[in-house]
Amino acid sequence: MSWGTELWDQFDNLEKHTQWGIDILEKYIKFVKERTEIELSYAKQLRNLSKKYQPKKNSKEEEEYKYTSCRAFLSTLNEMNDYAGQHEVISENMTAQITVDLARYVQELKQERKSNFHDGRKAQQHIETCWKQLESSKRRFERDCKEADRAQQYFEKMDADINVTKADVEKARQQAQIRHQMAEDSKADYSSILQKFNQEQHEYYHTHIPSIFQKIQEMEERRIVRIGESMKTYAEVDRQVIPIIGKCLDGIVKAAEAIDQKNDSQLVIEAYKSGFEPPGDIEFEDYTQPLKRTVSDNSLSNSRGDGKPELKFGGKSKGKLWPFIKKNKLMSLLTSPHQPPPPPPASASPSAVPNGPQSPKQQKEPLSHRFNEFMISKPKIHCFRSLKRGGATPEDFSNLPPEQRRKKLQQKVDELNKEMQKEADQRDAITKMKDVYLKNPQMGDPASLDHKLTEVSQNIDKLRLEAQKFEAWLAEVEGRLPVRGEQTRRQSGMYDGQGGPTGNSCAQDRESSPDGSYTEERSQENEVKVLAADFDDEFDDEEPLPAIGTCKALYTFEGQNEGTISVLEGEILYVIEEDKGDGWTRIRRNEDEEGYVPTSYVEVYLDKNAKGAKTYI
Repeated sequence: MSWGTELWDQFDNLEKHTQWGIDILEKYIKFVKERTEIELSYAKQLRNLSKKYQPKKNSKEEEEYKYTSCRAFLSTLNEMNDYAGQHEVISENMTAQITVDLARYVQELKQERKSNFHDGRKAQQHIETCWKQLESSKRRFERDCKEADRAQQYFEKMDADINVTKADVEKARQQAQIRHQMAEDSKADYSSILQKFNQEQHEYYHTHIPSIFQKIQEMEERRIVRIGESMKTYAEVDRQVIPIIGKCLDGIVKAAEAIDQKNDSQLVIEAYKSGFEPPGDIEFEDYTQPLKRTVSDNSLSNSRGDGKPELKFGGKSKGKLWPFIKKNKLMSLLTSPHQPPPPPPASASPSAVPNGPQSPKQQKEPLSHRFNEFMISKPKIHCFRSLKRGGATPEDFSNLPPEQRRKKLQQKVDELNKEMQKEADQRDAITKMKDVYLKNPQMGDPASLDHKLTEVSQNIDKLRLEAQKFEAWLAEVEGRLPVRGEQTRRQSGMYDGQGGPTGNSCAQDRESSPDGSYTEERSQENEVKVLAADFDDEFDDEEPLPAIGTCKALYTFEGQNEGTISVLEGEILYVIEEDKGDGWTRIRRNEDEEGYVPTSYVEVYLDKNAKGAKTYI
């Protein structure tokens, strides 16, 4: 089966067919190229997707990956990143092994096809030239034969005519002979050209054309084989990455199987455990008795009165302990309430006199509502000396529940120990370098390292003091220091004198307050008394804030929230802190009673000469 013998007369069709074959090859190259672009785009999108959901450094998301489910998700993201890499490998291999190789082969194929068909056209033009020569000699032979025949007939006519002279007859005879000779020459030439043409034609159809078509056939068959090999390579490139992709998927499955729901549940406990005990039972308050009712230490109600609150420390109650202070000192040290002040009563008159009719009292909140508000309230600042509007987080993490505070303190201690270890390593390195300089003075001056060595030693001392301070707080939280003695107090004072924030000087002394903050419970009554004495001693040492003016109560206000104080309409009180823009003014009734009232409920008269008072123009 050969194109040269079977398709000897299909030169044009073979030319079209081979061009179509090249077009198919170029189409396949374009297909593979677009596939590589898709693989690159897919890999890029997978990488962007993996990067998008990666936890950001130093963010809250990074802390979430301590849970096994989140770690499994992180492993999935990493495996997807590797998965994307395999698609990039597919694209690279297809480009190198198929696209580039076939593009080069197409150029070679085009050159070979062009050369073969050029040879075919050349042979075709040669046979056509031979055919034209044959036709020309044939026509000349035919013309010469006709002219010789006419010359012969003319001679015979002249020879038969008696009226024609002998000279004319001789001339006609010679002309006939010339024509006859010319016909013979044309015949010989035609015969020679015909023989030559037949030979050329035989070679053309049995040698040249079959040879050229055979080359074209072989070229086309190589093209077909090459495109088949490219398709195999196309599949092999995919097959080569399947094991690695399988490992990526196995990694995702392994990470999913490593999820431990019990461990995650335990981590939730460690993350949010406050260390509080559930509140005890609420005591019954008998409203039928005309006597003034007393609130127990477990009660979540927030009564107000002129007398001192009665504190109970004995018994088996598991309730929280209120701070041990005298009278209303807690109210004077608390910040202004977080909620906005109530509007003044519409029925009251600004010109009310002290003996005038009182404005209607607000109805007390239901006990269940107060209890819910207590349960959902967030811990507030507990260091009474540092209670200010907008105060920052205390250094000893006293704003956190016990368990969370313990974790933060332990973390801080570990960080300080690591920093101390780094400084110690640096000190050792400097010491060794100094010894080398002492032994080999040409390497450097030992005295040049003294300043750096001193600086590192000072840093270590500072870090050690910081670590001791946090370890003391940690020991108190963990119960290693059940009773805070004078030695611990002096140590805490020493830390504060070394640059620690003054707002933490009472971090050792805090207890729970009615706003939902925590307390370190004491089961023994003598420990409670000691702590109560500590609170009283420390707060008695502080000087009360000076009065910066006076105020007159325009309406009756019942202070039912922490930090507020009840006033009567027309009552005259001292102003010790102006309204800071939140709608509350801090006032004092006497030495032990002070707190906040809505600014709209009082008329303020500031002393211009008082420290801190503003001058109004």
